[in-house]
Amino acid sequence: MTQQPSDTVFQEWHDNQALAEQLIPMIGRLYRHNNVVTTLYGRSLFNRSVIRILKDHRYVRKVEGTELSVQDTFPLVQAMGELNLGPAHVDVGKLGVAFKKQGGGDAVAFLREELAEIVDKHDASGNNGEPKDVVLYGFGRIGRILARVLVEKAGGGNLLRLSAIVVRGRGDIAKDLEKRASLLRRDSVHGPFNGTISIDVEARTITANGNVIQVIYADSPTEVDYTAYGIDNAVVVDNTGIWRDEAGLGQHLACKGVAKALLTAPGKGDIKNIVFGINHDAITEEDRILSAASCTTNAIVPVLKVLNDEFGVEHGHVETVHSYTNDQNLIDNYHKGDRRGRSAPLNMVLTETGAAKAVAKALPEFAGKLTGNAIRVPTPNVSMAILNLRLEKDTDAEALNDFLRRMSLDSPFQKQIDYVDSPEVVSTDFVGNRHAGIVDAKATIANGKNAVLYVWYDNEFGYSCQVVRILQHMSNVHFLKLPRASA
Repeated sequence: MTQQPSDTVFQEWHDNQALAEQLIPMIGRLYRHNNVVTTLYGRSLFNRSVIRILKDHRYVRKVEGTELSVQDTFPLVQAMGELNLGPAHVDVGKLGVAFKKQGGGDAVAFLREELAEIVDKHDASGNNGEPKDVVLYGFGRIGRILARVLVEKAGGGNLLRLSAIVVRGRGDIAKDLEKRASLLRRDSVHGPFNGTISIDVEARTITANGNVIQVIYADSPTEVDYTAYGIDNAVVVDNTGIWRDEAGLGQHLACKGVAKALLTAPGKGDIKNIVFGINHDAITEEDRILSAASCTTNAIVPVLKVLNDEFGVEHGHVETVHSYTNDQNLIDNYHKGDRRGRSAPLNMVLTETGAAKAVAKALPEFAGKLTGNAIRVPTPNVSMAILNLRLEKDTDAEALNDFLRRMSLDSPFQKQIDYVDSPEVVSTDFVGNRHAGIVDAKATIANGKNAVLYVWYDNEFGYSCQVVRILQHMSNVHFLKLPRASA
């Protein structure tokens, strides 16, 4: 490469950096002032760094085959600020590709047509509804990630307010609060908390990015009166996994100030197991106890749903390659479960999973069609589900991948299904991915009616995002998504 082209490329990079820097306050204003959440092919632009914004623009080339730069999206975001927009999730990337394909032109006129449903719909009074109290019962791996997501989403019309966490312990309160705050502040897998955290020992609170979170100490749900803390009509998210049936979870409903309970594990008995994006419409106002199913069920159900709709699934087997979890032992020791007593960081551990059977709770048409097993492996996060399926229609890997790519980009399942087509990706590349599952296109095998699909998933973060989506639905927090999906 000669010196001149090199200088040109470097200058273009600097120009794009400068535009991305200008985008950040525009995106922030749209979020805080208009309750407009901007995304780029499903990847949030709010509260992102300059480099992250530029990388997300490069991502479009991989999934659409079309180059999209910040120079293409900048005029659209700038124009959005002039249109007095109402609340919505707006995919600037898709708008940018469409605008570029039509040859550019008047960005304001283009957006007036594409975003007609929300143009001049901003409510200056801010009357978008009353905040909904959320209580996290348990503050382990899922509890703390839920806290991060809820704090991040505070404002912007989300209306979910993390009001309290409930934990055990009545010893040295100051030391306990500091430890809880430290675990929220630092995470070996997901990195540092994006913001500031402080504690108030006297008030027994943790404040994260201005969100005051009451810390309540209790050994059982029956001990808590939430109204004593100014909390009412709350949704309690039970992250402990101790109670999974209606009788156990019903203890939360007996507490003053609680309206509903959501379990972050598969529910037993008649409790509805909800995979958001698939059967969340089954939630009614009368449902007071719900389950968010398991991380694996959330990962595989959306893919199975679209495959069954398009190709038909006769039967199949699901093999889960799952990161070890806190219920396993660091070194060999007694464990009530088979094999799980052996050292988690030193062994692959063959175990059982109920995910295959649980699929039928969200998709009844899969009853009796799937078998399943699991292997726990020595990684701390990100898992994989291998779907070995017998289809009703013939297909090949190219056609199957093209269909799943389209489902990830332009369907009602965009938040649930992600898609990657790279020969170099490994599990750590998916830490923090907000989708329920990510199809690895390079690994797809399909021949006639036989198909094998590899679906990655962040069993902590991606699952937590699904839980928050259920919380939003339970709390009647709904966002219009533009441009509309075509599938």
